[in-house]
Amino acid sequence: MTLPRLLVLSLGGTITMTPSASGGIAPTLGAAELVAAVPGLADVAEIEARSPFRVGSSSLTIANILAVAADIRAAFASGADGAVVVQGTDTIEETAFILDLVVRDARPVVVVGAMRGPQQPGADGPANLLAAALVAASPQARGLGTLVVLNDEIHAARFVRKAHTSLTSAFVSDNAGPLGLIAEGRPRLLARLAPAELPPLEGTGDDIPPVALIKVAMGEDGRLIRAVPGLGYAGLVIEGAGAGHVPAAVAEIVGEVAAQIPVVLASRTLAGPAFERTYGYPGSEIDLIGRGALSGGFLSGLKARLLLTLALRAGWDRAALKAGFAAFG
Repeated sequence: MTLPRLLVLSLGGTITMTPSASGGIAPTLGAAELVAAVPGLADVAEIEARSPFRVGSSSLTIANILAVAADIRAAFASGADGAVVVQGTDTIEETAFILDLVVRDARPVVVVGAMRGPQQPGADGPANLLAAALVAASPQARGLGTLVVLNDEIHAARFVRKAHTSLTSAFVSDNAGPLGLIAEGRPRLLARLAPAELPPLEGTGDDIPPVALIKVAMGEDGRLIRAVPGLGYAGLVIEGAGAGHVPAAVAEIVGEVAAQIPVVLASRTLAGPAFERTYGYPGSEIDLIGRGALSGGFLSGLKARLLLTLALRAGWDRAALKAGFAAFG
């Protein structure tokens, strides 16, 4: 039987870390070493393993992940059946969402990491990597976009987030739950997610437009929001209270900024959508949308920032921005 072909790209992270001379652990292992250490992986797929980066995931950039996306598209063009991206868990939800937006292919892309380093008892890296390969090689996973696999759970990129600093069960999908799980050595898909219909996101050049993310707290006076355009930002995402609200005294400032750069509203609550037409008091979503802001729908602030960044890079006008964010509403 011919095995599926998988591209495995390692970017670093806890799964690759070993003790360092300066104390703590640091990323040292490469993709080939990770693959060789997983029993049974060679029976799942024919694997091409590469290590484009070896960094903690908090140091990854949007440009890095766009380069990873280009590698995946090239592998798909040459006949690969799926891809696995290995990285640190701190920014997995961001990497997965970028790949979901820009790798528009039915073949599975799976992002995976580990909560425990290979030197720790009960290290979860090998099991997670095997599970990720099983999903990436599965015909059932086609058409689901980019997925995140940890702790034997299969999550959709648009919903997944890291919800704990240390537990192996750190990843959750608040708005939808996992799409499936790994049991008895095979993926079990329990739900399917339709791809978001978006305007093209192809950008030109190497420039990544800077987009700010500000969380609104009680008593916020708006000075950070007002400063954003002058600091050179091309867009702003506001994580508002509740369904996307700001203090009444800040509403006018939001309108001033929205007249200069795109402003998107998300919720700091992390689950549920930013509203569009329920609350009508000063600083509410109706008020802010009336002043030029856009609703981020079900996207978290982190993911709304990424979509806005890539949309601005692709040159979306306001109509395209409104349609793009509505796809996640």
